[in-house]
Amino acid sequence: MVKFLKPGKVVLLLNGKYAGRKAVIVKNYDDGDGSRPFGHALVCGISKYPRKVTKKVSKKTQEKRSSLKTFVKVVNYNHIMPTRYALDVDLKTIVTTDTVGPKNATKRVEACKAAKQVLQERFKSGKNRWFFSKLRF
Repeated sequence: MVKFLKPGKVVLLLNGKYAGRKAVIVKNYDDGDGSRPFGHALVCGISKYPRKVTKKVSKKTQEKRSSLKTFVKVVNYNHIMPTRYALDVDLKTIVTTDTVGPKNATKRVEACKAAKQVLQERFKSGKNRWFFSKLRF
């Protein structure tokens, strides 16, 4: 069987708090590991999408509207839907398996902030516009 869930692949989350949100796979575990004996992936996604900005609004409002909020999560393969898109952002150094443990709340917050900076830079450059738009369904 061909492995198509690779790092950088954009996926949609299907269950839970972030259902319907877009995320990118940071690291995948096809055969599982000790604590999770099923196929799963470490994902980083957008929990709050940037809003529409017009020319009329002030710089302050533009900055506020173009900000986004991220999340980091380990997700079972059954609860993600892959898309045809890929995002070539290097999040491996920022988001690791250490940051998503239940006892590492401060590390998770720091990882989310660092991922937010990386994704905001990508949004402001104008690339991968589909990833930063809210999914309408």
